Amino acid sequence: MGNSLFVFAEQKEGKFKKVAYEALSLARNLADELGSEVEASIIGNQVRSLAEELKDYGADRINVVDDPSLKNCPPDLYKNILAQQIKESESRIVLLGSTALGADLAPKIGAELGASVATDCISAELQENRLTVLRSVYVSKAIARVSLENEPAILTLRTNVLPINKKEGKGEIIKKEPGDGLPDPKVVMKEIIKSSQGKKDIEEADIIVAGGRGLKSQENFALLEELASLMGAAVGASRSVVDAGWRSHDDQVGQTGKTVSPNLYIVCGISGSIQHLAGMSSSKYIVAINKDPDAPIFKIADYGIVGDLFEVVPRLTEEVKKIIA
Repeated sequence: MGNSLFVFAEQKEGKFKKVAYEALSLARNLADELGSEVEASIIGNQVRSLAEELKDYGADRINVVDDPSLKNCPPDLYKNILAQQIKESESRIVLLGSTALGADLAPKIGAELGASVATDCISAELQENRLTVLRSVYVSKAIARVSLENEPAILTLRTNVLPINKKEGKGEIIKKEPGDGLPDPKVVMKEIIKSSQGKKDIEEADIIVAGGRGLKSQENFALLEELASLMGAAVGASRSVVDAGWRSHDDQVGQTGKTVSPNLYIVCGISGSIQHLAGMSSSKYIVAINKDPDAPIFKIADYGIVGDLFEVVPRLTEEVKKIIA
């Protein structure tokens, strides 16, 4: 096994996921400590033009698999391509984002390569030449410190937790073909049907305004949409709201939804069940608005407003308008 680091730079519709930059920054820091290099991988259709950008974030070699057949690339094909590249690079550490795709790929690649796998990591460092990570466990009730012995060690990184630093790498671009000796994927993806157009991804948002049953109806989410629009924020939702059909599953925050770590999380009319807290408790600042002073959400909130959200949110919106005017 070599000493290099490997990063899957996940992209969607020609734009890198934010966690791709976070992973590259971490890889560059660890590689400098090891005196080794960083290898990145881009997979998709019409993605060749993205490669140069990764040089600015520390990539020494950039594998580009660009082919029309990869426009709707199924996870199994991603897995086959990445597993082959990781074998060829003999990388010691492999980094992916804790996205839906990354969470799918990490254990599959780990099983194929006989690697160690640690998911939902919030930091990683070398201690006596052994990789040690911090990861969220027990639905975010605790943080575990884990040392990985088998190599390669495969990590998925939580978005919005690690810093992004620009540091130029060698930036050698290597064109790869998608089907060199790879098994055919078991699943063929015919079409991707988008559930929402032009909405901010809550996993990457710096600010989230989230609503729950306290909003009383689907139409009342317009209150949060207005505030979120003014703040450049995404709109999130509790599971009960999604189950009621008021919001799509893409907006759900929690144990059975998405895990988010924004700088600011404004939670409106959500009591704070343990399942919801599991998805947002790592937010840097939490502002809770709820008319029940005993709501569990206030136990973890940095700032709490006990009041009717139908009075508080419009007033908050008006104050934001004054600030940005």
